Amino acid sequence: MKESIAENEMKMSDPAFWNDSQQAQVVIDENNVLKTKYDNFNSLEESIEDLQVLLELAEADPSDQEIANDLSNKYEAVQKQMEQYQLTLLFNGRYDKNNAILEIHPGAGGTESQDWGSMLLRMYDRWAEQHDFKVETVDYQEGEEAGIKSVTLMVSGTNAYGYLRSEKGVHRLVRISPFDSAGRRHTSFASVNVMPELSDDVEVDLRPEDIKMEVFRSSGAGGQHINKTSSAVRLIHIPTGLVTSSQAQRSQFQNKATAEKMMKSKLYQMEMEKKEQERAKIQGEQLEIGWGSQIRSYVFHPYSMVKDHRTNQETGNIQAVMDGELDPFINSYLQWKLQQDNPQ
Repeated sequence: MKESIAENEMKMSDPAFWNDSQQAQVVIDENNVLKTKYDNFNSLEESIEDLQVLLELAEADPSDQEIANDLSNKYEAVQKQMEQYQLTLLFNGRYDKNNAILEIHPGAGGTESQDWGSMLLRMYDRWAEQHDFKVETVDYQEGEEAGIKSVTLMVSGTNAYGYLRSEKGVHRLVRISPFDSAGRRHTSFASVNVMPELSDDVEVDLRPEDIKMEVFRSSGAGGQHINKTSSAVRLIHIPTGLVTSSQAQRSQFQNKATAEKMMKSKLYQMEMEKKEQERAKIQGEQLEIGWGSQIRSYVFHPYSMVKDHRTNQETGNIQAVMDGELDPFINSYLQWKLQQDNPQ
């Protein structure tokens, strides 16, 4: 990593470096990712050395409770730091380092499923906050009585897509519905779609004649930055029926540009999934992709459990998960995906 960083910095010091601004930005982005990984490694190494010193002090004076407490707290912190670092090593996909576009669409079931959609929105907001990712509400469609009809988020930060690609699929909720006066148990579904935000150097054929544009007024509670004028834009890709919307920007022009960018991501994702299905068919694999696959269950009643059906990762602490503790599920998914992609 040190050598690669030095090589990139040598390229960046060349007077001709900015002659090709697009390629220059690729080098800068690559170098930033490398430097982050390099700094994280050094920070982890320092933390382990500090832990070693504390351990030696504790062994020298076993009766010192203050040192023992410091050692215990430091050990837990370093363990989390180590897990976080190991997680970043699994980000080996082409677009893992990119920002992520995340959509939540409640299934059939009216208020109950729309409320489930808003619970997932809160969960991802909390998770992003814990990882210092910036979250922008690009599109927000409010539910009739509660919750959401749909929401689109832009999650920005290094490896945002690498983390969140594990969340793509159908999420199932089982609970006693607060909207059912008879107190019956309900099952609700919401689909989560996750795409990488593509850089301008990725070629996607988006022809103007294939796009139908609609303008509408934004719908309220999507956060303080949602603009309330009729500048929100919805794009429909006529050949595929794909739809994207943006209402976060201040002008119709900006919202159209954002919606176009998301449309390119959707078209690219669709093409990649088609190729993956063809590859799986040739190799005789059974492939579950996207919307049809139920990936995770969240059970509030008759017992508490969150279980991922791909990896069998599970926990009884459902409240922690709803408060954004998703890393154990993300970690186990990335390990599982690595094995799926590279079978022994």
